[in-house]
Amino acid sequence: MFGDLFEEDFSFISNNHCGKGKKSKPRESEPPAPRDSTNLSGIKNQGGTCYLNSLLQTLLFTPEFREALFSLGPEELGTLDDSRKPDAKVRIIPLQLQRLFAQLLLLDQQAASTTDLTESFGWSSHEEMRQHDVQELNRILFSALETSLVGTSGHDLINRLYHGIVVNQIVCKECKNVSERQEDFLDLTVAVKGVAGLEEALWNMYVEEEYFENDNLYRCGACDKLVEASKSAKLRKLPPFLTISLLRFNFDFEKCERYKETSCYTFPIQINLRPFCEQTEMDDSEYMYELFSVIIHKGGCYGGHYHVYIRDVDQLGNWQLQEEEDGLIEDKALRDTENSKETENPLAVLKGILSEEEAKQIPVDQLGQKLLEKKGVSWNKKYRKQYGALRKYLQNHPQIFQLSPDGNKVGLKETHKLLFKLDSGGRDLQSPPQKNDVQWNCEKTPPRPRATSAGCHWFDLNDSKVQPIKEKDLEKQFQGKESAYMLFYRKAQLKRPPEARGNPRYQIPEHLLNEMNAANTELQKKRAECDSASNGIDLHLHLSSCYKFHNGALHPSLSWKESVVDLTIDRRRTLGDLRQAVFQMLESWEGDMVLSMAKPLPAGLHLYQVLDGDELTLDGIGLADGADVFVWNGKEVGGTKVLTGPDHEPVVLNVLRLAEHNEGGKGQHFSEAQHVFSCSTSLGQLHSALAPAGGIILKNGSGAEGEAKNWEVFREEDMKETVRSVGLRDGCSVLILDSHDQSFVNVASGNLTAFTYDISWLQVKNFCGVEEEEKLVKITATIETVMSDIKMKAIRELQLEEELANESCLRPVSGNGKLLSPVPEDYTVKEAELKMGSLLGLCRGKAPASTQLFLYFMVGSDQNCSPEMEIVVEETASVRECLNLMLEKSGLSGDNWHLRRLDWCYEAGEALSQENATLKELNVCRGDTLVVTEGKLPEKGFLKIPIWWLRPSSHKKHGENAQDQVNGVTWKMDALQVSAAAAPPEPTHPGLDLCYAGRIEIAGEASLEDLKMQSVVPWHLCHGHWL
Repeated sequence: MFGDLFEEDFSFISNNHCGKGKKSKPRESEPPAPRDSTNLSGIKNQGGTCYLNSLLQTLLFTPEFREALFSLGPEELGTLDDSRKPDAKVRIIPLQLQRLFAQLLLLDQQAASTTDLTESFGWSSHEEMRQHDVQELNRILFSALETSLVGTSGHDLINRLYHGIVVNQIVCKECKNVSERQEDFLDLTVAVKGVAGLEEALWNMYVEEEYFENDNLYRCGACDKLVEASKSAKLRKLPPFLTISLLRFNFDFEKCERYKETSCYTFPIQINLRPFCEQTEMDDSEYMYELFSVIIHKGGCYGGHYHVYIRDVDQLGNWQLQEEEDGLIEDKALRDTENSKETENPLAVLKGILSEEEAKQIPVDQLGQKLLEKKGVSWNKKYRKQYGALRKYLQNHPQIFQLSPDGNKVGLKETHKLLFKLDSGGRDLQSPPQKNDVQWNCEKTPPRPRATSAGCHWFDLNDSKVQPIKEKDLEKQFQGKESAYMLFYRKAQLKRPPEARGNPRYQIPEHLLNEMNAANTELQKKRAECDSASNGIDLHLHLSSCYKFHNGALHPSLSWKESVVDLTIDRRRTLGDLRQAVFQMLESWEGDMVLSMAKPLPAGLHLYQVLDGDELTLDGIGLADGADVFVWNGKEVGGTKVLTGPDHEPVVLNVLRLAEHNEGGKGQHFSEAQHVFSCSTSLGQLHSALAPAGGIILKNGSGAEGEAKNWEVFREEDMKETVRSVGLRDGCSVLILDSHDQSFVNVASGNLTAFTYDISWLQVKNFCGVEEEEKLVKITATIETVMSDIKMKAIRELQLEEELANESCLRPVSGNGKLLSPVPEDYTVKEAELKMGSLLGLCRGKAPASTQLFLYFMVGSDQNCSPEMEIVVEETASVRECLNLMLEKSGLSGDNWHLRRLDWCYEAGEALSQENATLKELNVCRGDTLVVTEGKLPEKGFLKIPIWWLRPSSHKKHGENAQDQVNGVTWKMDALQVSAAAAPPEPTHPGLDLCYAGRIEIAGEASLEDLKMQSVVPWHLCHGHWL
């Protein structure tokens, strides 16, 4: 059940260290969370180990077991440091259990790990752990611990605390002979089914007698015959700690399945066992037991979760419910009076409470409890409405209250603590200085007083989570899917010494105390480092001496790296602290120092507000991690006045101008340049700077970039608007059109009539004349330009006769110079799938209409023997009609031909067998290549199969039969496969015993016998053999 899930462990007793960097920090490098307000530690669930955690917590809160284990010193158990020495006698299990208990008691972490303990038991294997439930685990733990303690003073630890004896007696009714059998036990198993509660189950087991009578008689050893007798059981010896397992899981023999008994089963907080004991003459105190632990199972018989309710016998935890009920409800009249008066300032009250504490810091939750005890009303009811949450109020007064790095503990700053005490009575009441700064669990004195000190309270320990509960919550575990599974009682006469109350250090060996103190010191150090890392911010300081101002923004004189100084500082420090740190870094600085927020923009560095208020925290003024701060005199940089603030932000605009068709790069028909303007620049100023007389400016709107409908003209009435008000931002494009370019603009709507970004060109080459007359021109076009328009423009640019328009077409030219299929003239550039800058050939011949197909074809698949020819056919033409046109153009006749597609290997591939189907139906596309192949295709349902004959071999190997000979040539058949389109092979193959006999046509449904009979045709082949 544990599997391989015990690998993760975080212990600051080991040599693990938290990384100092705050960025990209691995999760496991973070220190574990400190204990919560209960002051108790949970145990990590290592993967299905909830039952182990529940049992270990029960043993921990059994003080007599815990102290007996701690009493075994290194002289008996050895040390963990010696565990790897070959000759050392080290008892790993008790040592790891001691160490785990010390961590649970003293280490300031929310949850401890059981990895080392389970490995000491050898429980890292899935097979060893999968069948354990909590009752089995209890016995296995005790057995392993007993074995490990053999030969030490703790050899009888388990028996001394948990061992009891049950005696079973049978009394003969005739001779009164008593036959008895004694049984040892470490735990009792009691029935649940059909029983109302624990007392009834014990009564049935140890009070009720079973009788042997009628057909069920007992053979008496003294009488030597079958007699009537009575059988009973009694508790002969009671252990100090009684463990009771409830038989919740049963088997239904009718349904043949396990089930969990969820009926109501009560158990008392205190129980008198006198009625169940053999000896009853002792005082009542010898028989009284008190419940202190309940292990609870939630779920069904095939799986679930364990947690435990534990009574804090030594009062180690801080028991405080979220809603205090007993004695804390205020009188209504008092509340009305409080509401009618102005709420008093809580500052003096909190200072008074903290000044009376000996410890430097106490938990914030405990401070709230002490406020409740002192004022008779909680913080939430008296102060929250006006001052907010208590923790927030403390954080807002950092000059008075000092919070721990994690914010869970608080104390008075030393100056305020001394002043308050002197003001209160003139007496110095400060506690003596501590030897170190370790928190509660590292001090030699007992920990702080708990919020509630009267009586023992109950806690719910659920793996890592610990929370207080009320005693009456135990009643919720009487029945249901979440119900009690194991009960732990202790003798009522077992009293705890006063020095153990509230003292987790009690009876812990000195070496473990030192280890835990060192671990807590390391924990605090790591938390402080991580707190500093999480609160530290990196600031980029830009020094004015390394910058110059031009083109509307600040630019470094040197490289960016040489102009910036990085500074890491705690965000809780003040602006004055930052200023002092900068002064110390820049020892040569003279004159006033002004710190301004800066921001790198596309145009350069721009300055915003001046940082002011040296008493404010960096977090309070909005300085975030990675912020840029400019250090200057607040007036000028390099002798140039610098305008700051959002109203003077520089904006980089892309300024576009239409170019001539033979200018610009491929696929781009405009020139582009970047200009910087202040966002407060008016459009009139922008027009004067960019547009010539009579020119206009257009901006690109919010739609798809480059679409004409998103280009808008700035009108005369817009000239008073600013760059920012009209929505121009960094990277926005403006188009400058001269007077002769304005044919692109629809003046009425103010929009472009073309997709401006797609205004580009296509290359057209003349293939209508002789080769030396070939000439190339560029034609301006958009993706919506119709191909017929491009052809007419090309004819004019090439100075050809316009009559050629009816006898020519445009054909794309591939990269290797091949003329591709003509483009239909009613297609647009987009529909023709042409890229801007593509090369087209102006060729003689009509372009196919959109309903026609331009196809390539060849006769046979050998391109060297048959040239590639071209043809235009209707897409609705049938395969037979297309074949006839191709035969006519190639000068062939007859009906012994068929069409095939050209495959990717440039060989004849799939046959177009459906001769009556149209080319469109068979997905024949413009530009496809077809192969005219000799041979008639078989009728539908027939196959053409090549036949090869195996000649008898004259050099047959010794011992080789005919089948072996056939098997020996099968590998050769791959080289002899003949496709339907291929020419007949040579009749014989040199070096092979095979001869080609031709093809036969046979129905696809014919049998192999039919194929054999049709193949056996007597004719003569080589060497005069008969086949």
